[in-house]
Amino acid sequence: MRQRIRELASYLYQQRNSVWVLGLGAVLTALMLYLYQLPMDAIGYLLLLWAAAAAFIGLPGFLRFRGRHRQLDELKHKVIYELDGLPEPEDLLAKDYTELLQILYREKAKAVSVSDGARKELIDYFSIWAHQIKTPIAAMRLVLQSEESSQNHVLEAELFRIEQYVEMVLSYLRLDSDTTDFVIQEYSLDGIVRQAVKKYAPFFIHGKIRLDLQPLTEKVLTDEKWLVFVVEQILSNALKYTRRGKISVYEKKDGETGAVSLVIADTGIGIAAEDLPRVCEKGYTGYNGRSDKKASGIGLYLCRKILNKLSHAITLESRPGAGTKVYIRFEPFGERRQ
Repeated sequence: MRQRIRELASYLYQQRNSVWVLGLGAVLTALMLYLYQLPMDAIGYLLLLWAAAAAFIGLPGFLRFRGRHRQLDELKHKVIYELDGLPEPEDLLAKDYTELLQILYREKAKAVSVSDGARKELIDYFSIWAHQIKTPIAAMRLVLQSEESSQNHVLEAELFRIEQYVEMVLSYLRLDSDTTDFVIQEYSLDGIVRQAVKKYAPFFIHGKIRLDLQPLTEKVLTDEKWLVFVVEQILSNALKYTRRGKISVYEKKDGETGAVSLVIADTGIGIAAEDLPRVCEKGYTGYNGRSDKKASGIGLYLCRKILNKLSHAITLESRPGAGTKVYIRFEPFGERRQ
């Protein structure tokens, strides 16, 4: 009812000149009849007929106006993807507006096509670059492994970081691509975590950081490759900011909702309270990042973005000097966010 009143009010405002002319004509006619001393009943009856005739004449125009309004209102939800369904223009101005919309839509489609093409070329270039750079990295690793020394271990660690940065760049580019290869299946948390732990095992050993990997029995609906990447990033951060102590990995189940959380907890330097709400923002490094000039502020941002696409959630708990806990929450299979 409220919508109909709003539509009627809008139509009357659009036809305000005609309404004023009709109203003024009715008033002048009534005044003339009054001066000729016609009965008030007759004048009232004439005004009623006048109003009924005006409503009868204006009704088709209002119905057309309402139809066009509702047609355009429905088009709002799909105009980003297509322009079909625009109402036929009734006059020259409406035709001009329609043509302007069509020109803008065509130009927008061209811009999107050019942007998509450029992005695809960029991804292809970095994919080739990443493949090619692995050859000299592998050669350097073989040279370093040929002789055991503490200096070589440091250089191997730096090579590993280079590989991680290459992978991070590719993941960043691929994540928003239309061809992102999500494969959603049921996976064991234990298998996913062990893949990440195996990759970072040398860093646990050389850093003398103890790993407390508790039994992980739950299965989750996710994409294995992307979730492994997220766990690797979180482990990398934990190792980076933990000078001594341990890193614990365990699962936690919500008895009420059935949701499962993978928890990665470290005994590192922790995160300042003012930084905690923003650590997953793009490019934000916080106090720890300002102290560590190598921090990029991309790792946790990528983690959150990936987990959002997988319908998982990430939260952090931390206090300076008391370590950090990262929770990755998996909803029950039937309650995944859409």
